[in-house]
Amino acid sequence: MTDLWNGEPAREWRSGPWSLELRDDELADISYHGRVVLRSVRAVVRDRNWDTAGLVVDRIDSSGIALTLHVHSTGLGSDLHGIVRAEVRGAGRLRVLADLESASEFETNRTGLVVLHPPTLAGSTLHVRHSDGTVVRSRFPAGISPHQPAFDIAGLSWTHDGLDVDVRFAGDVFEMEDQRNWTDASYKTYSRPLALPFPYALAAGERVVQSVDIAVSGTPAAVVDDPVTRIRLQEGPALPAIGVSASTAADPAPDFAALGGTVLVELDLATGNWRAALDRAAASGLPLDVRFVLADDDPAAIDHAVPALHGLSVARVTAFPPTGPARHVSDLDAIAALRHALTEAGIEAEVVGGARSHFTELNREHHRLPRGLDGIVFSSTPLFHSLSTAQLVESVGMQRVAAAQAVRLAGGLPVHIGPISLRPHFNDVATTPPPMPDHDDLRDGYGSALTDAVDARQAAPELAAWTVASAAAFAVPGVATLAYFEEWGPRGLRTADGATLPVFDAVAALAALAGEPGLRGDSPDGLVWALGARTAGGDIVLAANLDRRARTVEVELPGGESRTAELAPGTFTRL
Repeated sequence: MTDLWNGEPAREWRSGPWSLELRDDELADISYHGRVVLRSVRAVVRDRNWDTAGLVVDRIDSSGIALTLHVHSTGLGSDLHGIVRAEVRGAGRLRVLADLESASEFETNRTGLVVLHPPTLAGSTLHVRHSDGTVVRSRFPAGISPHQPAFDIAGLSWTHDGLDVDVRFAGDVFEMEDQRNWTDASYKTYSRPLALPFPYALAAGERVVQSVDIAVSGTPAAVVDDPVTRIRLQEGPALPAIGVSASTAADPAPDFAALGGTVLVELDLATGNWRAALDRAAASGLPLDVRFVLADDDPAAIDHAVPALHGLSVARVTAFPPTGPARHVSDLDAIAALRHALTEAGIEAEVVGGARSHFTELNREHHRLPRGLDGIVFSSTPLFHSLSTAQLVESVGMQRVAAAQAVRLAGGLPVHIGPISLRPHFNDVATTPPPMPDHDDLRDGYGSALTDAVDARQAAPELAAWTVASAAAFAVPGVATLAYFEEWGPRGLRTADGATLPVFDAVAALAALAGEPGLRGDSPDGLVWALGARTAGGDIVLAANLDRRARTVEVELPGGESRTAELAPGTFTRL
């Protein structure tokens, strides 16, 4: 795999039965006798917009019983210094401690330890110890929980894979959320409770001291290692159409041939260059998936914008309010305004609704969607809470869970997923207004181009394999469209001068299968995926390997035929 994809190699630390990987400032895959007990523990520093300050590791002290990171925060106005330490405290006991001091006053929404629990715990019995000492029996949610599954946490205990695990928290009151809402592969236990006001101020000289004590007993269940990865595909409905988002990058646009079945374009009616953005999207000649962001200070803007769709091929259209109780969710009022504008303009188009942002908002706010919609929409990004490649890879399995739950919420309506991008195409939790373009043209770009939304891995060869795996995960029956990345630019399938990137080949391969009877299956480990189609020329299968090691993959087709391939790390192939 390339350094662009992998980044700095993880450092392993071991102490007796305990082991973990140090990934930058994250204590990841905390394991006991080789079994992951916690997905990770890390200290986070988040500002008033929920942006995360960097935590720089200045020095590492390592011994047979402790691993100490000397750290300082950087960016967003933060200036914290201190340590994060993992230390063995006895047989089967490990403590993670964070001790950070703020050198200056800092407004934060969260500063402290965050604990991630692996998604394999879904459905497992969970005992929650509250701050008053009482213990209640619960479960790690099987389906994605829209709201926090546990509050007022002083301790958690569960049994899984032959191990009894007890985790105690100190230094604040903690609570849990289901991060699968954002396609993170974890449940997250964090402090400070969200019911408390935020942001809050850390005074100059104030210390944040928190600890997590982990106690494990038992013997892990035996694991049988099969050198061949086996995936069974089953025939089902047609595969989703493949779309691409219009580029948000600065002019000039290169010459290129359109790819996919639709172009998704988001038009913020509060900006002066939304017409230029629409013209750019329409230049592809493909049907448009139009997402209007309404203008708070000009309710009539939608009435002036919709007539601009005359003469264009429109696949579907929706509208989102940017503020208020239904922020970024197409509620009754937003859809009513859109429908009125369409009627007045004499334009017929499918009207869809959902969340401008993550599956999270669809999961939490779907009751706001009006009746009579023609489909459901939401966007997806794997890099909302963390920018690590491990996070990127682990998200694929959670995309399957989110897609399946979205289909259930849709109640028979087609589900359109997109934009699908590495980083969020906008900050849906910002407490300050988004950046606005200074001109009515695209000399500076628009939307995502004005935010910190570029990821260097867009150019990595491994992103092609990730995209095939992602499509295999998302393409459950009921999902009608998947819209990946932008047509060109830093977030695109091509560079700003029109040269294709490796991910282009993956999207082209998926587009060639769109609408064909699908062959779908489950990944045995979230690292190897396969997706196929029954075409007039025979069965076609795409297989992808996101593992850091080569894998032998055997794909069984309906009727008993098997196809085998040797997949190098971070690659995909056609079988």
